[in-house]
Amino acid sequence: MTANSKAVVLLSGGMDSCVTAAIAAQTHSLALVHASYGQRTAARERRAFDEIANFYGVSDRDRLVARLDYFAQIGGSALTDSSIAVPQRAAGAARGTVRGTAANGGGEIPVTYVPFRNAHFLSVAVSWAEAIGAGSVWIGAVAEDSSGYPDCRPDYYRAFQELVRVGTRPETRIEIITPVIHLRKSAIICRGIDIGAPLHLTWSCYQNDDQACGSCDSCLLRLSAYTEAGVADPIRYRNGVAPY
Repeated sequence: MTANSKAVVLLSGGMDSCVTAAIAAQTHSLALVHASYGQRTAARERRAFDEIANFYGVSDRDRLVARLDYFAQIGGSALTDSSIAVPQRAAGAARGTVRGTAANGGGEIPVTYVPFRNAHFLSVAVSWAEAIGAGSVWIGAVAEDSSGYPDCRPDYYRAFQELVRVGTRPETRIEIITPVIHLRKSAIICRGIDIGAPLHLTWSCYQNDDQACGSCDSCLLRLSAYTEAGVADPIRYRNGVAPY
């Protein structure tokens, strides 16, 4: 196997990154990056990362956990600043609201947006990829059916690809790959099931690290997507919340 057959995959522990890793694993050997950036559910996301990495048999040598604790000092996001509440909505009533603010970046950018976060993640991944001779960096960004974050748009990744070209060694060739960026969440679930992605190991909740709250934007998007996909969500929710 050549060096370029190794894929550096950003793995948060959520569904999108899990399915991205599963897609990459079909044709590449995996080197997995996880970022701990002072988010509320950092410990639970790290557990999901480790369990998914174990599922794919990724060695410790091919795992990189980056500590980006300065995001808590930067603030400006409900995920990293305890003084900003994570929005909670009633499951049945919130579905249209969540989609209305998410689709195509419409509406206001939610308070769970972490300012320019993905640039930091990608920088770590590209640095590691160049150091180990990997030919690609994979990230599970989703544009259409996400929370409207500006750093999940296709234009963002096209611009970052150019940055990689001009900012690395002349002989370096690293491709930024976003395999699920144009898919709806429900389609990502179906793709993951088709290729055996361990979706039961993923974590999406912004608020809790024991049982998912079922009422934050991320939980609601996940629940709605499972309902649309016509399959049961394999994780447990507080108060018995189920797909609706």
